Amino acid sequence: MGRKIKIVVADDNRNLCQMLQDFLQSQDDLEVVGVAYNGVEAWDLIQSQEPDLVIIDLVMPSLDGLGVLERINGRTTASRPKVIMLTAFGQESLTHQAMVLGVDYFILKPFDLEILGKRIRSLTQSVPSSSAPMTSTVNAVTNAGTSVNLGAEVTNMMHQIGIPAHVKGYQYIRDAILMVVEDVSLLGAVTKELYPAIAKKYDTAPSRVERGIRHAIELAWERGHTETLKRIFGYSMNIERQKPTNSEFVALLADKLRVMSKVS
Repeated sequence: MGRKIKIVVADDNRNLCQMLQDFLQSQDDLEVVGVAYNGVEAWDLIQSQEPDLVIIDLVMPSLDGLGVLERINGRTTASRPKVIMLTAFGQESLTHQAMVLGVDYFILKPFDLEILGKRIRSLTQSVPSSSAPMTSTVNAVTNAGTSVNLGAEVTNMMHQIGIPAHVKGYQYIRDAILMVVEDVSLLGAVTKELYPAIAKKYDTAPSRVERGIRHAIELAWERGHTETLKRIFGYSMNIERQKPTNSEFVALLADKLRVMSKVS
């Protein structure tokens, strides 16, 4: 077996760090070489361990994820690790700055650990590191391939989840997922760009799009198949007690489609 992918994990949420470490260490081809709880610790680990990939939270004490990215880009004497940034909604302006700085991929909290594992392998497979600062590669990483019929796949997933096809939110969600697959930056502008674009297509108001999506998700949680919901969302939330937000729902399904198109 070849060399394991060396990973540094950085987040001020210690429970999340432990969950990530336990999952990554259970994978035969992945190795966690350091865990940090603030940006300064993360930067020290990056310099000392020379990881292949860094999983880092956008907002952290001492030095945030953007500051760590700036330091990584400023190095000229070492290979540049791939960077997966953990982000939450409400951080749109910071997310945009991270894209400018060349983050390789965003993972939206909460997230699916299996999806994260596939994304790590996708980013590090046969891609030599470069010592030069990178331009943004988000589009290259997330654009969907043509070998998967994305429209059919998203329809299939929504049927499995249990969203009734006759409700307005069904079509809104379907369009939102496909739009995010094509342009992941829309996750940073859900209310300003994503909802208005869908509203324009259906000649309605963005607020109605938002309510329609929320209603469809609520129906899925009330009437849907629990085991299917657990399989799709189980790593990231307690299905019996917690429903995803509109944006979390769209982001997770869009990410699953991107992985499917990548591995196919």
